[in-house]
Amino acid sequence: MLRNSRLLGVVGLAFTMMLMLGSTSFAADTIARQEEKSGVAVAPLSESEMEGLLFTREEEKVARDVYLTLGAQWNVRVFDNIAQSEQRHMDAVLTLVDRYGLTDPVGDNGIGIFTDPDLQAMYDDLVAQGEASLVDALEVGIYIEEVDILDLQELIAESSKSDLDRVYGNLLDGSENHLRGFVSAWERETGESYTPTLMTDDEFQAIVGDADSDTSSGAARRRGNRR
Repeated sequence: MLRNSRLLGVVGLAFTMMLMLGSTSFAADTIARQEEKSGVAVAPLSESEMEGLLFTREEEKVARDVYLTLGAQWNVRVFDNIAQSEQRHMDAVLTLVDRYGLTDPVGDNGIGIFTDPDLQAMYDDLVAQGEASLVDALEVGIYIEEVDILDLQELIAESSKSDLDRVYGNLLDGSENHLRGFVSAWERETGESYTPTLMTDDEFQAIVGDADSDTSSGAARRRGNRR
């Protein structure tokens, strides 16, 4: 029974990846066409901008891969919905990576494989934590979005490029929505109010507010019984 359940999880994970890659190619192509129409010459990135862009490309992959993996285990829709959004984030960042002639750190790497050793360790640790229970898995989602938000805020502050700022700003808006979705799911699962681990209470509340009123991510609507 457990063996069959795991097999179904793997098949479901692969099918989800196929759907995501197909549905997000149009968004990435649209972004690329919009940038080509601008006709503006691309100035080189600074060293810190280049490092930040490449790091963000893989950091978004961490989020996507963790959510796909935990979604396959816990069968909770919030993970699948947000994983699809993370794929769009990855595609948007890849457009910038290609424009500036950088080598994509993701390449053909599969789920759970990373070039950056710190991100590899982060993925491994978070998946292990999220496999313990559904509540732990939702806490992993909240943690990832807190990290992403703080990193993106720093990247925007340091960037001198309007195209980077625009993409990072869109990613930031998405991460704030994801945070609300995960917090809403966690609070419904536990009946408690979540306390942030990285943000200050003021920063957290400014984004989350009444998390349970946000339904854009389909938080914690079950596709089936918890495993």
